[in-house]
Amino acid sequence: MFPLPSEQDTLTLGAALATHARRGDVIALSGPLGAGKTTLARGFIQKMSGGEEEVVSPTFTLVQVYETPGAPIWHFDLYRLNQPEDALELGFEEALATAISLVEWPERLGEFLPASRLDVTLSALGQGREARLTGGPAWTERIAAVRKHVSGT
Repeated sequence: MFPLPSEQDTLTLGAALATHARRGDVIALSGPLGAGKTTLARGFIQKMSGGEEEVVSPTFTLVQVYETPGAPIWHFDLYRLNQPEDALELGFEEALATAISLVEWPERLGEFLPASRLDVTLSALGQGREARLTGGPAWTERIAAVRKHVSGT
């Protein structure tokens, strides 16, 4: 668990994840409305872009693409997706092959959600939030590195 007592802590976790992300990664951001999914994505994208990008929620556009020096980032918000197949029309397969994908509301992908992903589950904790990071073998060492990065040890 990663305690996130402030918005800045959520941005910091996003930046730490960006430091350890690779082209082809899928990072699934789950949690209720207002849990901090877009804030975490903002920290991630700003770290990858050198802090120059204005990051907004792609709630209405469903996907926003950011060209960064390390890799393109496709930020999906699938809250309004009607059926999993609609993600293919948004370019989800292209994103998997060429970019880092940040996916809000990943459960809407159904069978298209890759097994080799990092799940970031955000939830309320007192006045702040907490994040739980879980992933397969490709993520074990990277989650540990993120923990060190965030804790400063």
